[in-house]
Amino acid sequence: MKLLGISGTITGSKPRIIVSKVLEEVNKHYPEVEVELLDLKDYDVQFCDGRDPSTYAGDTKKVIDKIASADFYLIGTPIFNGSFTGSLKNIFDLVPVSVFRNKVMGFIATGGTFQHYLVIENQLKPIAGYLRAYVTPSYVYANDSHFNEKKEIVDQDVLDRMVNLAKDLVFMQQALKG
Repeated sequence: MKLLGISGTITGSKPRIIVSKVLEEVNKHYPEVEVELLDLKDYDVQFCDGRDPSTYAGDTKKVIDKIASADFYLIGTPIFNGSFTGSLKNIFDLVPVSVFRNKVMGFIATGGTFQHYLVIENQLKPIAGYLRAYVTPSYVYANDSHFNEKKEIVDQDVLDRMVNLAKDLVFMQQALKG
């Protein structure tokens, strides 16, 4: 089983921090699960222009192929202006819908206020529904107050939610795929 963690932003570091920590939890408790981090900062991804995804080249093809080869996903994004990033939306547009069908997705988000967690409920979960993916009941939202000046997570509740999300991801994947 391959779990792909996606840090869906080309700016900032907080989503990557949380995605990485959840992947570490999966690795610690479920060593049989292969984990990989896909940080969009590390790739020069073209904008989706509606063409057949197989015709893209370079980094765009690499990202599409990495996503297509995964069995389940942990997707992270910062919340800017009440929504997830355009970089992540572009990924959802580039990758064929069929890639996500019947696969498990878990979400993390970071933002400046406590209310931004609603983006997971009102935007990301409906997209997963459109993609016919299964969504973990738990997710992680962290705002600026949950990090210290070194960008380390210091809030115990957030740390506990990260462990729960790791467990939910693997449990659902194992239950659905046998």
